[in-house]
Amino acid sequence: MPFGSLWLPVIVSAVAVFVASSILHMALKYHKADYRPCPEEDAVRAAIAKANPAPGLYATPYCPDMKQMKEPAIRERFDKGPVALLTVFPRGLPNMPKHLTLWFAFSVLVSFVAAYVARHTLVPGADGLLVMRITGTVAFTGYALSDVSASIWKGQPWSNTMRALIDGGIYALLTGVIFRLLWPAA
Repeated sequence: MPFGSLWLPVIVSAVAVFVASSILHMALKYHKADYRPCPEEDAVRAAIAKANPAPGLYATPYCPDMKQMKEPAIRERFDKGPVALLTVFPRGLPNMPKHLTLWFAFSVLVSFVAAYVARHTLVPGADGLLVMRITGTVAFTGYALSDVSASIWKGQPWSNTMRALIDGGIYALLTGVIFRLLWPAA
């Protein structure tokens, strides 16, 4: 089956996910719980501004070698706290057009990978439920599972991950349904 026959479901499912994510994040308010205000925000912001870190990811206490974890001074820093991961963005308001463009490109990528897997496992005219199951599963993997890793390794609250898994399930269902409806006939 030529891959060109799958571009329509790739693009339509990416658009559907983009619209659904906009509704989930802007109209419904359950993602407001993803972030909390920082205690003593002005003091924390002043301390970060004084250090003037470049945009990037930072850890404190910083311990690049796990062997150092046995050293009493390092252990004391962890015990005393705070233990934190910090993401520093460039100054200024978020560049929403850039972020939305990247999100749409990511949605196209997820749908493309779903189409790639389906193209190599299914034939034209395949059972619609099987098409939906395969493309939806691949889409769920792309949209949702990375948040589990963020909770395991980066301290993201599990409640945030549960909301991301719900979103990923919705995006996967949309992707699967669209591929089922637009799957090439035999």
